[in-house]
Amino acid sequence: MENNTVISLKDIVVGFDGEPVLRHINLDIHNHEFVTLLGPSGCGKTTTLRIIGGFVTPESGDVFFDGKKINNVPPYKREVNTVFQKYALFPNLNVFENIAFGLRLKKVPEKEIKERVFEMLDLVSMRGYERRDVNLLSGGQQQRVAIARALVNKPKVLLLDEPLGALDLKLRKEMQIELKKIQRETKITFVYVTHDQEEALTMSDTVVVMRAGEIQQIGTPIDIYNEPVNAFVADFIGESNIIDGVMKKDYLVNFAGRDFDCVDFGFEENESVDVVIRPEDIKISEPEKGQLTGVVESVIFKGVHYEIVVDGRDGFAWKIHSTLYEEPGREVGLSVIPDDIHIMHKMTGDDEK
Repeated sequence: MENNTVISLKDIVVGFDGEPVLRHINLDIHNHEFVTLLGPSGCGKTTTLRIIGGFVTPESGDVFFDGKKINNVPPYKREVNTVFQKYALFPNLNVFENIAFGLRLKKVPEKEIKERVFEMLDLVSMRGYERRDVNLLSGGQQQRVAIARALVNKPKVLLLDEPLGALDLKLRKEMQIELKKIQRETKITFVYVTHDQEEALTMSDTVVVMRAGEIQQIGTPIDIYNEPVNAFVADFIGESNIIDGVMKKDYLVNFAGRDFDCVDFGFEENESVDVVIRPEDIKISEPEKGQLTGVVESVIFKGVHYEIVVDGRDGFAWKIHSTLYEEPGREVGLSVIPDDIHIMHKMTGDDEK
């Protein structure tokens, strides 16, 4: 096991009421890393987090912390703290006492408690609120207090279960930046659960995409976005055009009624594949200049770009992101370069569980 691996999950299996929730999960989490478990509702991401925290015991498989097996170590003895979506602050304690609570349990001297609580208040930009009643705080302020309370114990790992889910969009964006800053400053390993793709891409060093109790892909946000391993990941991480194709041979794929050069290889000749093209990678031109042609069906202004739907001659509705407006009803050409054509193996019945 690598020296900088702080948590290692080995072949973890969990089921509830006979239904499999985690199917043979293997995952290494490294020191000082911001890791996000991302996936749709019911994919097993929160259960994975609870396995690390000690709130769920795996049916089989092992959990290692700094190389030591901790399957039977209770939550309070693990060097891990958790921030929940429902902040679980103590309503009868003010901000200072909420943050100090864990330190008082550990009988930390009063002088050190004061120093560490004020250090945390500075970190989460809440200095001056120490005597405030937590019930009078906004959702974002309560969130900051919950994070400070978890960090004041200096855990080696902080687990965050959809902690921004209850906040409005503007506050969520602010807290995403704030959390990333806190993680960088404290150098504590963060393991973060969300179903929000943009949140995962914005904050993470490593994204773990999950589906139906299995890990689909682990990688940097850029890797996951640019090189998804299958159509599920491509579709879940950002928008994609996913069209049926046939891999004629290495570096040559057929879809939408014609052959395209691509950069993929290692498929069977004439293998049926999924072809994935991001909306921003399709260029619109005059019809005679395009590799494909179609008619502009709809145009929606999205602030940064227009979202344009083009009905292709093959009947496929292409979604395109462009900074240029196109007139609905106009015939256009569509082009894509080989680097932006991503070829995936077709998902089997097992994959689609």
